[in-house]
Amino acid sequence: MSAHPSPAAALVSSRSARHLPTCAPLAVLGHDVQVPLVSGEKVTYAALDYAASSPALQRVWDDVAAYAPYYGSVHRGAGYLSQLSTDLFEQSRRTVEEFLDLREGDQVVFTRATTDSLNLLAGALPAGTRVFAFETEHHASLLPWRRDGLTVSYLRAPRSHAEAVAALDAALAEQPAEHRLFCVTGASNVTGELWPVAELTEVAHRHGARVVLDAAQLAPHHRVSVRELDVDWIAFSGHKLYAPFGAGVLAGRSDWLDAAEPYLAGGGASRTVARELDGSVAVEWQTGPARHEAGSPNVIGAYAVASACRALTEAGFDVLEAREQHLIERLKAGLAEVPEVRVLSLFGEDAARVGVLSFVVQGWNSSHFSAALSAEYGIGVRDGLFCAHPLVRTLLGGEEAAPSECGAPEPSLPGERSLNAIRVSFGAGTPDEHLERFLAAVRELVSDGAAWTYRNEGGRCVADTRR
Repeated sequence: MSAHPSPAAALVSSRSARHLPTCAPLAVLGHDVQVPLVSGEKVTYAALDYAASSPALQRVWDDVAAYAPYYGSVHRGAGYLSQLSTDLFEQSRRTVEEFLDLREGDQVVFTRATTDSLNLLAGALPAGTRVFAFETEHHASLLPWRRDGLTVSYLRAPRSHAEAVAALDAALAEQPAEHRLFCVTGASNVTGELWPVAELTEVAHRHGARVVLDAAQLAPHHRVSVRELDVDWIAFSGHKLYAPFGAGVLAGRSDWLDAAEPYLAGGGASRTVARELDGSVAVEWQTGPARHEAGSPNVIGAYAVASACRALTEAGFDVLEAREQHLIERLKAGLAEVPEVRVLSLFGEDAARVGVLSFVVQGWNSSHFSAALSAEYGIGVRDGLFCAHPLVRTLLGGEEAAPSECGAPEPSLPGERSLNAIRVSFGAGTPDEHLERFLAAVRELVSDGAAWTYRNEGGRCVADTRR
């Protein structure tokens, strides 16, 4: 690196002191956004879909805005802005290393998101690797392993932590292979329930298998130590960690990554390229993160992820987890007061969870209910199968979605009954008032019904304004 000063002092110190006018511990963009209701009124939007994409932290936005005028090409540039940007990019990598408490020798590869990270890892697995995953996984950690050269064993949904550990133990004992990988979520994107990652990892390692942790829903809510959990790799997304701009992380052991063909072939991944006498091109690939980061990297995305990591660490996960647990208990208690509501759970109603909860309402199609929450109350939740179709089908069993005036959503399988649920999710930027509004709206909709009529538009249930 050149003698130019590090950008850390000049840019990282730009963090804003702005706070939410509520008891939410971290300020987020959009906390005061006004949205129209179908009645013509406007209300402050209650964002309760954090599990899909969390709002950006004000701190992250301010840090990125401070850096933006200094943006330049990364790696190999001679100019000041290029060198500053390279320094910032590599410092961001070190910040993520500290955030995840990586072991010596582990590496951080910047990707686009969790899905991208797990597909990258799938492409780096040695030929003949057998992959194990419970059917309860998000599609991002359920599907990347279905490729030539790999074999996948999908395990049935367990109903307790002990059952999950026993099922993995039995599967690994019964299905030997030279290379084996177990993929597990840290927290379910459907129920929010925590999985026994440390116990499952101990079983996997005892059988000589490696472990990759999908921490997309875990990292925004809980401190995650790769060293303590002893997982081999971890993947997460910036857009669920209060950091926009499309960056993600795959971090962990370097041996399989360095031995694999680059995820993308191109500049940055190659150390040397030479024309051979026979007309072919010989390539020597990089080792380390550069091997799988071909092309111009998403510097702003990586910096946003690092900024979010710093903000969460400085806020203190003990504080964040304690407040979130308060909100979870309030939400569960409020929904329990409505007999028509059934909360979905794999491990039981007392299972530990992050701020994610899914439910169905007797007599309501979930798409209709979610549309009414948005159109009549300005509350944003999610409905459907949440990119975890096998899990939601298991949780719903034979419970078909109720008919709706706007038409039930199309079944995802030919001949299958319509199935869908409602998901509410929140985090460090959620004020108490948003959950109280949500609970009041649920009670009112169940008691009085929707005040508006709804119709199907492009497969979605929307308020019918054609009056």
